[in-house]
Amino acid sequence: MALSHKAKKRWSLLVLVVGLPVYIVLCVTLADWAREVMGRPSILVELGIFVGMGVLWAFPLKAIFKGVGQADPNEPTDT
Repeated sequence: MALSHKAKKRWSLLVLVVGLPVYIVLCVTLADWAREVMGRPSILVELGIFVGMGVLWAFPLKAIFKGVGQADPNEPTDT
């Protein structure tokens, strides 16, 4: 099922305003828990983990964000 352009804009706004902060809190909580259990890793390993988690959220949501910044293709243009 394809989303309309308007629906994509709404979903992307919801994901960025609500979903991304929740994901950030979840990742930081998970990283703190891992530090308590396994001890603090080296700074490069920790950086790699945070970069990986920072990129990971975008892959499943790529379809929602694709084309959101463009003009609505179904909207009539005035020429």
